[in-house]
Amino acid sequence: MSAMKTSFTRLALAAGLGAAVAAGGVVAASAEEPKTGGVLRLVVAGKIPSYDGHRESTFAMIHPIRPFYSLLIRVNPDDPQSSDFICDLCEGDVPAPTNDGKTYTFKIRQGVEFHDGTPLTAHDIVATYNKIVFPEEGILSNRVSRFAMVDAISAPDDHTVQFDLKYASPGFIPMVATPFNFVYAKKDLEQADPDGKDPQYGMKWHQSNINGTGPFVFVEHQPGSHVLGKRYEKYHHEGKPYLDGFKAISAPKMSIRIQAIRGGRADIEFRGFPPKARDDLVKALGEDITVQESAWNCTFGYAGNQTKPLFQDKRVRQALTLALDRWGASRYLSKIAIVKTVGGLALPGHPVAADEETLKSYYGYWPDIEKSRAKARELLKEAGAEGASFKIWNRAVDQPYKAVGTWMIDQWRQIGLNVEQIVVPTGPWMAGLRDPEQEGADVNIWPSCQSVVNPIVDAGAWISKARAADNRGHYEDAQLDEWYDQMQREGDPAKQAELYRKFEKRVLHDEAHFGQILWWHKINPHRSYVKGWKIAPSHYLNQSLDQVWLDVSDEERKQRTMDELGG
Repeated sequence: MSAMKTSFTRLALAAGLGAAVAAGGVVAASAEEPKTGGVLRLVVAGKIPSYDGHRESTFAMIHPIRPFYSLLIRVNPDDPQSSDFICDLCEGDVPAPTNDGKTYTFKIRQGVEFHDGTPLTAHDIVATYNKIVFPEEGILSNRVSRFAMVDAISAPDDHTVQFDLKYASPGFIPMVATPFNFVYAKKDLEQADPDGKDPQYGMKWHQSNINGTGPFVFVEHQPGSHVLGKRYEKYHHEGKPYLDGFKAISAPKMSIRIQAIRGGRADIEFRGFPPKARDDLVKALGEDITVQESAWNCTFGYAGNQTKPLFQDKRVRQALTLALDRWGASRYLSKIAIVKTVGGLALPGHPVAADEETLKSYYGYWPDIEKSRAKARELLKEAGAEGASFKIWNRAVDQPYKAVGTWMIDQWRQIGLNVEQIVVPTGPWMAGLRDPEQEGADVNIWPSCQSVVNPIVDAGAWISKARAADNRGHYEDAQLDEWYDQMQREGDPAKQAELYRKFEKRVLHDEAHFGQILWWHKINPHRSYVKGWKIAPSHYLNQSLDQVWLDVSDEERKQRTMDELGG
């Protein structure tokens, strides 16, 4: 059997102000001429909580819904490992700032239409970003804390958008490129409730409706089965998309997803498989499978719910992190799960990431696990929490949630704690993370998965709950808030890194608000006839599918289109 085709990607992060540059073995650009037609079949592990990109933060929404929408700017799909941002709905190059770094002016493409025929103007971009950056009370914007630098958004004319910042911030452009920033039509956001009951009807409309300017038009969503999209003939990137359509097939069980790819019923899974699944597919399919691998901008950790008395005592939180053998987990779990690297809050390799010596000074990172667990038992005794019982609130997704959650239970039982794991589907899991009163959400499994590598801004995940929608520990910490604001304004990389180190130590060690376990490792095996897609350091990036094409016969592409779209 022939050897597999493989592309391994190294993440080499260069120094910068809050942004990262990826380099190394990205998939080489194909010299082949893309073929038009056919339907891509992808498998998706989770359920869609809602269609609203501004509200959600899960791949289970991005993978089936992102192809219907465009962004103002995006990561270059030809080099998604880099910080090369290109215009999507804007024209020319991504603008440089003026006004001492505090003003960004974008020229908007003309002739773009939403799928319902509404012409796109600068006013749609302004309405979109006002919803993201300045959400009305009662409207959830998941990344609002990361846009703290924005003061105002305006449209001087129908084809110009201006962002005015409170202070110059190197994190601004990476945040604009976040793939959840779907551009919506202003008229959709301003719709009145036909029943006259909900004054925020338009702001909620996209939770259950789709109208974008992306490469594909929504056809149908059959919950529990699939999402189907077809080519948008008026797409603003000439000659694209190459596909006639895509079908996102719901498959919560990993074994089903693997068998679907192995048996030819699916072509790719964009999130990632564990090492054994990769090896089994390679053994079975040989040259018919291609594997792309990358560092993954995704933590895996947990937060004790500090609205509950047990976790209001920081000694209990510190004991929880001290009990976990991260170095042993890296050796063991990396063989069975999509986690691998021991690290702090920043993606290992980034200029602000903690080195190994610094990590080993934090609770939970000591090389001597027996010493660490002895300290954990001592803290539990001091807190009167010996033998305490609690529940882990976890997601019904195999990788890495249930695998790592089961490991965590065993680790905590070794210091005398009684732990039960509550596993629920994506929708209820997300609802429980947001609701501090949710029964069973004592310790929330909390993967801080980001898209563009931008740790200075992404540290907003750990500031006070009043400011951060994704603070899963439901705590307030004014000191973290102050340091975070200082980091956003600091232009000196050395001083920025110094602030980040203090911030990280408080989160992981001093207050133990969050227990970071391991960083994820992305492994994407796909059928070798899938061309044009390149792995990124995030399962959220490069998911518009407008670059993807199928290197199969004309007959097979036509048959796929007939089977899925009826012609």
